[in-house]
Amino acid sequence: MESGFSFKIYDKIQYLPEEWDHLARKNIFLSRSYLKILETAAPENMSCRFIALFHQKELIGIAVSQFLDLSQIPSFGERDHCLRTKIRNFVFKRFGSRVLIIGNNMLTGQNGIAFNKHISKKTALSVLKKATNALEHYYQKQGKQPHLTIFKDFSGSQIQHFELPEFSSFYRFSTQPNMIFDIRDSWHSFDDYLANLNKKYRDHYKRARKKASGLHKQKMSLEEIQKHQERIHELYMNVAQKAPFNTFYLGENHFEIFKKNLKDHFLFYGYFHNNELIGFNTLIKNGVDIDTYFLGYDEKYQKETLLYLNMLYDMIGYSVNKKYKRIIFARTALEIKSSVGAKAVDMYGLIRHNNPFLNLFVAKTFHYFEPKLEWQERNPFKEN
Repeated sequence: MESGFSFKIYDKIQYLPEEWDHLARKNIFLSRSYLKILETAAPENMSCRFIALFHQKELIGIAVSQFLDLSQIPSFGERDHCLRTKIRNFVFKRFGSRVLIIGNNMLTGQNGIAFNKHISKKTALSVLKKATNALEHYYQKQGKQPHLTIFKDFSGSQIQHFELPEFSSFYRFSTQPNMIFDIRDSWHSFDDYLANLNKKYRDHYKRARKKASGLHKQKMSLEEIQKHQERIHELYMNVAQKAPFNTFYLGENHFEIFKKNLKDHFLFYGYFHNNELIGFNTLIKNGVDIDTYFLGYDEKYQKETLLYLNMLYDMIGYSVNKKYKRIIFARTALEIKSSVGAKAVDMYGLIRHNNPFLNLFVAKTFHYFEPKLEWQERNPFKEN
């Protein structure tokens, strides 16, 4: 390690350096308030460690790590039952169930690392790699040596900084893109967004709203989240278990803990039919961005009311009216998010199998287990 550089790894928020939140100020997902959620309400198969990088005694970088034990997951997802999926699940259980992630596997986008702007990114990444080696050694001593180490969710320009000898054994990969909705400066209200839609997609909007006319939407307080906790978890699991691949499931108290820690920065909206909670979505205020978080719904009402599409319109309406710059719609449901105006942004990561022999096959087999998703990009806006 270069002279004067060092790192420390923490498992408790209370021990983080005083200056931590100064480096985290541009991203709520690196703040103490959010990390407390990871400490107290992370999924059962996830353990989190927090990394501080120093030059002399100055804090020059912070990072989040997550260790996932996929062998504790009863089901990776129940949507797909093809032979490829069965083979993938067997291989993950046998050869890739213990995963060390530098980043945040519960979010999409670069929410796991921040460096002091005065430090060379390549220098900081070299120190971070040393810290990652120490984490691998720590889990190995516990009898949980990671099969895979992953640095996740970097833009095309950010991933270039990893072109260092320390990362030469890693394979660069790209999976599903991040769907990002840019809010135009000319939109001062949701009506301005609607006015920019072409006729076809304005008709889609009207049809969706008509279908959902019998629903009641309500912003829910901490007490209301607690009151409906069991039903919320049921609705979340309805959606989560239909995903093609899961690496964790949220605990029943996750949203309660989220609201307690982030308070007004965390928005929880319930959708009711005849006083029955039939769906919910969540938003997180993150500087000039709105990040979408987990949601859930009753499949029967989703089909009858186009509930998911209506949720997307509601998220756009809130974000435009409140003058945010972007909505981070994350992965999944790419085509429907595209149909409301989100654009696909490619994200990259680095992966290495910690068995040198098996690592030779990562590049060859990655796309077999993570095939490219076929989808059609939409453009709902009028041509300029």
